[in-house]
Amino acid sequence: MPRVTIMIPTQRRPDGLSVAARSVLGQTGVDFAALELVIVDNDQVPSAKPVADDLAKTSPFPVIYVHEKRPGVAFARNAGMARASGDFIAFLDDDEEAPAGWLAALLAAQVRYDADVVFGPVKTCAPDHIVAHRDYLERFFSREGPAEPGILDHYYGCGDSLIRRAALPDPVAPFAVERNHIGGEDDMLFGHMKAAGARFAWEPAAWVWEEPVPSRMNLRYTIARAFAYGQGPTSHCAAATPRDTLGVARWMVIGLGQAAAFGLLAGFKWLTRAKDRAEWLDRAARGLGKTLWWGPFKIHFYGRTA
Repeated sequence: MPRVTIMIPTQRRPDGLSVAARSVLGQTGVDFAALELVIVDNDQVPSAKPVADDLAKTSPFPVIYVHEKRPGVAFARNAGMARASGDFIAFLDDDEEAPAGWLAALLAAQVRYDADVVFGPVKTCAPDHIVAHRDYLERFFSREGPAEPGILDHYYGCGDSLIRRAALPDPVAPFAVERNHIGGEDDMLFGHMKAAGARFAWEPAAWVWEEPVPSRMNLRYTIARAFAYGQGPTSHCAAATPRDTLGVARWMVIGLGQAAAFGLLAGFKWLTRAKDRAEWLDRAARGLGKTLWWGPFKIHFYGRTA
């Protein structure tokens, strides 16, 4: 078994971190001698250290605590990469919980497909008190994919993924710091890897539970996030070297059409109180994001210090 680093970035979420990390300690079908857990604390004060210290007392493999004071998701991930010793990096978010066979399934898929990155599903179950738009919210925070394992022609986000370190453009600091506050640093990385010929795979057996922060389980957060997701393809073209000006223009025009069409449909659905009205508002927001993608329209989701 190759050496594997399991990395959990976190910021002021000790309960979620504890659940995520303890699920890592309960993995089966893997060689613990080849594992390490890296916890990256992206708080100004070392608020996650007590959790990491407690875990280290009973962990069957090393628990490495990294304190990255500079706020930002890319800073946090890069700080963890600088301390990681694994040939492969498995990412788990601090609001996720992995079943016992999660890591073994990721590693088996990597070998089977000789993949540079393996992704798995994310399953979300909304709390009982969430009634309005429950189905939409569960789908929004979930990651669905093919029913069968296999090679992918696209990519997903970092949470619940296994990355071959040798395939990274920079094995120590691969995440773009300009995405520190708006997110999408993983999309940018995987986009560069795809352009370089990286091989992506999907493994349905490598699924995790996600329990989103309660303050995010509402349309105010998800529609803003959908708008930010929509900005992704246009921003990626703008950040290309050389700049893909034609791609930027193409995505802006597509986005404008989507925002208009889906926006009108969302308005009708809202007037009729249709059950799926949030879905269409989400699509309209993603379209608008493709068109309004530059500086003043960027929304900061990460890097808050208070």
